[in-house]
Amino acid sequence: MKLLLCKNVDHLGIVGDVVDVSAGYARNYLLPQHIATEPTEANTRKLAEARRIAEEEIAHARKQLEALAAQLNDVEVTIRARANEDGVLYGSVGRREITDALAEEGYIIKPDHVALTEPIRRLDNVVVELHLAPEISAAVKVWVVREKPVEESDDDEAPSEAGMEAGSHDHHNDE
Repeated sequence: MKLLLCKNVDHLGIVGDVVDVSAGYARNYLLPQHIATEPTEANTRKLAEARRIAEEEIAHARKQLEALAAQLNDVEVTIRARANEDGVLYGSVGRREITDALAEEGYIIKPDHVALTEPIRRLDNVVVELHLAPEISAAVKVWVVREKPVEESDDDEAPSEAGMEAGSHDHHNDE
């Protein structure tokens, strides 16, 4: 079913685009929400100004994303995580942790922009791709380092009983 978009719809089109969608999508979502209408000549003329404004906004946003990508290419972030003696994390570092670390540096990125095929599960340094828009990407270096336990920062001489118990359990697992 062909419809004329009245609003921008991600992964479908912008105002003034004539799109071909399934009848159910049109009937159940686009038409009741007034997101699309019949593609008549009058409706197309009525939305011409809205389309021009939308195209200008997209061009402006694209320039901002290109500038952000240029800044991000030199960025390195450090994420502290708990890990065992072998460097395996007790959890993992995923998109959310990377976006939070970038936010602390002043770069606001959506988790969807982080191109991480699988979470980081080891202490390591990884180059992570950020796909900000089609054909706009950046590479950020992510350092995953060991988080110092509270006991180590207070008393460096002797490990606490809890630390010894945790260490003794790890040795039994290796056998």
